[in-house]
Order: sequence, then C-alpha cells, then structure tokens
Amino acid sequence: MSSNFSDWWGALDTTHQIYWGIAIPFSIIFLIQMIMTFIGGEMEIDGDVDFDVETDGGAGFQFFTLKNFIGFFTIFAWSGIASLDSGYSTGTTLLISTLSGLFMMTIMASLFYFFSKLTASGTMNINNAKGSVAEVYMRIEAGRGNVGKVLIKVQGSLRELEAITDDDLDLPMGTVVTVTDVLNSSMLLVSKNKL
Repeated sequence: MSSNFSDWWGALDTTHQIYWGIAIPFSIIFLIQMIMTFIGGEMEIDGDVDFDVETDGGAGFQFFTLKNFIGFFTIFAWSGIASLDSGYSTGTTLLISTLSGLFMMTIMASLFYFFSKLTASGTMNINNAKGSVAEVYMRIEAGRGNVGKVLIKVQGSLRELEAITDDDLDLPMGTVVTVTDVLNSSMLLVSKNKL
C-alpha cells in the first residue's frame, strides 16, 4: 500500500504535489470541522499563531476566521488539482484556485453572518410592543390616573408589562387594548381597542 502511494506521489510534478499536500490535511480538518459543527461540538486547535484570528462567535461579518481559512485552503487545493488535471497552466491554475478559495471564504462568512442574525438574543425590546393588542391584567384608570398592567405577546413570549392610558374611561381587567406608544423602557401607553 505504501509503495503504491510512493509510486503515485513520485509520478506527480511539483505543482501537483503542492496542491495535494494542501488538499489532504485541509480536507481532513474540514470534514472534522463539519462533523463537529453538526453534532454541536467545537474544534480547538492548539499551537502558536503569528497573526490574530477572530472567532466565529460575533454577529458581525467576519471574513478572516479560522473556519474560513480552512474552507479557503480546502477549495483552493481541490480547484487547483482540478485545473491542473484539465490542462491549465500553472498561472491560470493559481488564479482559478485563489478565486475559488476567496469565493468559498465569502460564502462561509455570509452564512455565519446570516445564521448569527437568526439567533434570538432573548432580550426583550419593548419597542416591539407598539401597535400590538393586549389584555388589561390590572385595572388602568382614565387620564393616566394610575399605572396598571397588561398581558401582551412580545417577541413570541407572553409578558406582563406596566401600562397607562389617555382614554376618558377606565380600562377594567379583561379589556382588550392596543399599544399606541412606548413611553420608556418599561411603560406602555394603551387605548381601548375598537373592534
């Protein structure tokens, strides 16, 4: 088996050997990374690095990450091997493989960026309550006479929030109201819902 590998490796020219030398280890790392991503694990690579690499944990668009570099070199190598096997010159192969690797990095950075936008932070933004329908939970007196409470669904969760009204009539418990404004970080202005 080792003699077959040695014969195969010896038959390759230097450019092929460079591309295969990149393709084999980076493909293995890429596959391990993909498996770990799907089963929910994280891959840690120990060693000294001469440059700073951002992690994939942030919500911003991150182009230069460890995962993107692994994707770059995997696609760079395989597109280079395919180009060489198709008879392209070394210069053309280098251009094609570099552009393919950069394209892969862009796709991966975009995917991680959009996936991070899909995850909810869990922090309620009270401004999302504006225009929503709520039910009075604790009586709200007319003309901002007191601070009552309403039950309202905000960001998919049922919340109990403080509320006041500018209506001329009191809003007893069970009254359906509409949130007309958000006054501060914890207070809603509501009005009786006209059905």
